[in-house]
Amino acid sequence: MGKRIAQQARGKGGPAWRARSFAYAGQSRLRSETQQLITGQITNFIKSAGHSAPLMEVKYQDGQTALLPAPEHVRQGNQITSGKGGEALPGNALYLSDIPEGTPIYNIEKQPGDGGKFCKTGGSTARLLSKTETHATIKLPSKKEKQINLKCRAIIGVIAGGGRLEKPLLKAGVRHHKKRSMNKNWPKPRAAAQNAVDHPYGNKRTSRKAKQKSTNKFAPPGRKVGKLWPRRTGRKK
Repeated sequence: MGKRIAQQARGKGGPAWRARSFAYAGQSRLRSETQQLITGQITNFIKSAGHSAPLMEVKYQDGQTALLPAPEHVRQGNQITSGKGGEALPGNALYLSDIPEGTPIYNIEKQPGDGGKFCKTGGSTARLLSKTETHATIKLPSKKEKQINLKCRAIIGVIAGGGRLEKPLLKAGVRHHKKRSMNKNWPKPRAAAQNAVDHPYGNKRTSRKAKQKSTNKFAPPGRKVGKLWPRRTGRKK
């Protein structure tokens, strides 16, 4: 009886291949907003396994709470605002139409009301370059410039946790737990190093450098590995 290769098992999405999202602190997103300005207080900072940045727990005047990526230069007990007409201070959520040009921002909405899609990892920030009547030009951390509707919101500041990449992991076990918490596929051994039951190229006898790597388009899923119906293979003469 055959055995599914790893990519087939991962594609099915069983418990061993899913992220431990039940252990996360919650979903990080902006609150559902109207045009009114509302004030909230930072009540706590949370470390979540599914987020690279520390999260701040905000309790608003109307009793609602929200989890947001924490910016630099804020502390527990600070007052922050959300809505139309707020000040451009770290932690405040404003509409792009109210944010001055050149301001560092993060957790930027892609569509009005979606809670924030861009620039959410630790240490990252974007910059508002210019505005037209309907759209703002945002320079993302990748240096790419993007046009976003002025009715979208963003948070002022730079996300905390920018030094996380400076600390070395030192051990494979530390990296294992880091990748496992977010369902990252690691480690990835090459096909020839696997057992024969785990991959069509795997065995213990030899790396089999002469094995044909091209695959038929109509092959079953477990055999679709290597070069998928290539136009040509081998070195060019």
